[in-house]
Amino acid sequence: MTSAFQAVPIADNVDWVGAIDWSIRDFHGYLTDRGSSYNAFLVRSDKIALIDTVKGAFADELFARIASVVEPGEIDYIVANHAEFDHSGALARAIDLIKPEKVFTSARGVEALQQHLGSLPGLTAVGDGETIPLGDLSLTCVETRLCHWPESMVTYVPEQGVLFSQDIFGLHLASYERFDDQLPLELLDREAEKYFANILMPLSTFVGKGLDRLRDLNLAIKVLAPDHGPIRRTHIQRIVEQYARWAQQPRRNKAVVICDTMWGSSDLMARAVGEGLAAGGTQVRMMPVGKSGCHRSEIATEMLDAGGLVVAAPTLNNEIFPSLLDVLGYLKGLKPKGLLGAALGSFGWSGEAVKDLRDLLTDMKVELVDDDPIRARYVPDAAVLAQCRDLGTKLSAKLKAKFG
Repeated sequence: MTSAFQAVPIADNVDWVGAIDWSIRDFHGYLTDRGSSYNAFLVRSDKIALIDTVKGAFADELFARIASVVEPGEIDYIVANHAEFDHSGALARAIDLIKPEKVFTSARGVEALQQHLGSLPGLTAVGDGETIPLGDLSLTCVETRLCHWPESMVTYVPEQGVLFSQDIFGLHLASYERFDDQLPLELLDREAEKYFANILMPLSTFVGKGLDRLRDLNLAIKVLAPDHGPIRRTHIQRIVEQYARWAQQPRRNKAVVICDTMWGSSDLMARAVGEGLAAGGTQVRMMPVGKSGCHRSEIATEMLDAGGLVVAAPTLNNEIFPSLLDVLGYLKGLKPKGLLGAALGSFGWSGEAVKDLRDLLTDMKVELVDDDPIRARYVPDAAVLAQCRDLGTKLSAKLKAKFG
């Protein structure tokens, strides 16, 4: 009887045997509204290697796809490029079923996997740049430290030009289409940008170093196989160039304005700033937050190339409004660099929120265009709204001067 879950060939004697997660909508606070996949691969030669596993709940799907090509017990080696549970969650079960001769990972991967899963039989540290012979095919393992996690590495099959890149070059997308040229390019670009912004932005410096390392190795990549999303066989150089650009955190004359409101006052002030920004020639992304507003991960994506950040908030119980604290805490962790910005907002009694916003943005190393933030008591009048518009115009001029 044919299994419902089949392997998909991606090169000669190289197969995708991963799993598709149609249901996941949140990945560590990142909105995955299109689901995801957990990619794993078989490389078949005289020796057979399994590259990565899947999230634990999807182990049976992994084993069914493997069994559509080979009996699991025929696998000789497992290679673990990354220790996070969405790729190692099925590892212990896989070891128990397959009983591989060795489980290869980086030196730091040995420690990370043991800390996640306890003692694992056959766990073997592979050297940076070391080659594992399989027969007429081989695997070369290259450390890419902090191109996501400290133990991260990639694995390359030089004879086929296949690079298993773990989470680098990935994106969250559930799809039966396994290859990039089967999907709209605009969709791939947007989801890849969202993935980089929400996962890799705080590690931009390390991503740049990792790209330099791969470039120095002069790999002839014909198939780029990340641990999430479609496998690239057509638009490989495109995603490499995108990563190189995003790793620089390029800024341009664009401002993201985020706000929430209780009775409309902070929203009105934010929109007045937006009017001034737009009048000055700045591209503006108005992003209200809250129950029916923009998700934090959508805001992070827009921040990847924005030069400006404006935050407008009301005061609630002497504090910044909770929805904005959530977004700003998330953005702070992503460590965007080189921003210009401003804080403003409304209050009824004491008005601490705007000052706290100013301090928070300063802590994020945002260069404020005005040290004395605009505050409105209860409802902003025409004079306050004119100040807000002027603030937008002033920020626009500074963005244009700095970023063109």
